[in-house]
Amino acid sequence: MSFRKRVVVVTGGTAGIGRATVQAFARAGASVAILARDPGRLDATAREVRELGGRALALEVDVADSGAVESAAARIETELGPIDIWVNNAMASVFAPVTELSAGEIRRVTEVTYLGAVHGTQAALRRMVARNRGTIVQIGSTLAFRAIPLQAPYCAAKHAIKAFSESLRIELRHARSRVRITQVHLPAVNTPQFDWTRSKLAGRPRPLPPIFQPEIAARAILYAAHYAPRGLKVGMPVSLIWLNTLLPGASDRHLARAAYTRQQERAGADRPRADNLYRPVDWNVGAHGRFDDEAAERSRALDVRLSARSWATTAVAAASVIGAAVILKRLGDAVAP
Repeated sequence: MSFRKRVVVVTGGTAGIGRATVQAFARAGASVAILARDPGRLDATAREVRELGGRALALEVDVADSGAVESAAARIETELGPIDIWVNNAMASVFAPVTELSAGEIRRVTEVTYLGAVHGTQAALRRMVARNRGTIVQIGSTLAFRAIPLQAPYCAAKHAIKAFSESLRIELRHARSRVRITQVHLPAVNTPQFDWTRSKLAGRPRPLPPIFQPEIAARAILYAAHYAPRGLKVGMPVSLIWLNTLLPGASDRHLARAAYTRQQERAGADRPRADNLYRPVDWNVGAHGRFDDEAAERSRALDVRLSARSWATTAVAAASVIGAAVILKRLGDAVAP
């Protein structure tokens, strides 16, 4: 998939999934605008894009501020050109039971994770609708289909993004718009977020297995940006989704037993933690977190999905060539003396 001459915006683009996605778009030839809060990581990520041969624009933006997002979009179009793809990836979370969350913490997670996606979507739409083209990629989650304990505000935000995007898709269809919206629902990913997300747990936060590397997420995001499927589920534990659909009570009991212990570990639990809920943490991190030894390098389900698309494209192309040859032959026969 080539994205040459495309202008791509990635929010939350300096760490984890966002960093891997920025790198992937740069390798594919895109000009990339990176929106995030930490100036040091913004500069480092922009350097990576340029080293990969792409154009980069690094903008210090808190996506919870709709005005800042709108101003960033205007600057991107002035400096890089019309926005072709907007990826809403920025997120915030708090690991804690609902009874230990403050109203301010819930509000902040909602403002960043849900409203940040809304602000990005609206800024993109203001430009894409007028041109009747463009793609918005929402980074969703398995947790948009099955919420888990200890991350209630984040789960709620991912449910909200899914619903918001479904409504928007219908509105675009009603308007006969060629602007596309797609959702990529991701599993647990090996990113630095588990070391800087605010936590009130006794243990050190960790992802609920299975865990995948961020490059798998980036590959799925580029696929979605290119083909715009309605939704793309990556590494999703389908058995848990079906269990939740068919036997929701059993699903609740399973998560009540397993999801508390499997989302935290004792090692390093007593270390002081800085968190990035209200301000960025000045850490020189990249795409990967501390779970390289556990994270899968491939997703068979994603490989099958991408391969199926490749085969379908090849089949359509072959059928077109054969069809054209048949038509030409018939025309030749018709005009033959």
